[in-house]
Amino acid sequence: MNKFNLSNRTAIVTGGAQGFGLAMTKRFLESGASVIIWDLDKVAADETIKKLNNPKLSSSMIDVTNFDQVSAEVEKVTGNTKIDIFINNAGIAGKNTTVWDYPINEWKKVLELNLNAVFYCLKAITPHMIKNNYGRIVNIASIAGKEGNPNASAYSTSKAGVIGLTKSLGKELANKNIAVNTVTPAAAKTRIFDQMTKEHIDYMLSKIPRNRFILVEELASLVTWLVSEENSYTTGAVFDLSGGRATY
Repeated sequence: MNKFNLSNRTAIVTGGAQGFGLAMTKRFLESGASVIIWDLDKVAADETIKKLNNPKLSSSMIDVTNFDQVSAEVEKVTGNTKIDIFINNAGIAGKNTTVWDYPINEWKKVLELNLNAVFYCLKAITPHMIKNNYGRIVNIASIAGKEGNPNASAYSTSKAGVIGLTKSLGKELANKNIAVNTVTPAAAKTRIFDQMTKEHIDYMLSKIPRNRFILVEELASLVTWLVSEENSYTTGAVFDLSGGRATY
């Protein structure tokens, strides 16, 4: 395992109690960072803290779809320390159905968490990073945001929006020591699969040339480099972790 130095850095990981978020949390801690998990699943967060048993790990129950709550928590944390790393990872899959049958309320729910909440977090954290002239932001998108999965229109649309948002903010902050990037992983066998039909899971696997789903540790490895000081140039970029599926 490659070693990256995140000593004296503080990271926030949304949805950090499970799946990709948990893998990144572990890797950041192993690299010397202090990590704050933002997760609405208090049980999962408490279990993670107990299991990892690291004094540099803490959690807060934050609803990232509530800008006022996000902004207040950022102000609270930055009153005591700098936030150097921010990971927008929280998300949901939404229903697997056609566009014409997609429930409007479900569409709004997916877009609110997967896209709008990313904007809320970026709006709250960016001024703090500008003030310190340092920051590393990674937004977790999906290969679905580049290719558009059938029967997953809300999810695909939200992740495409995350890619566009990342590119915009990356350009806006390019003259500062702040890197903003996104990764577009293939699916992983996490609890998000519980939200999908077997047919949709089989479809996703059939599109991956490596013929397997991504391991959460593989994503954590790339992201740890992206949030390190060694990533001093790349910004506004999209990093594929699709097992060969991506066509551009």
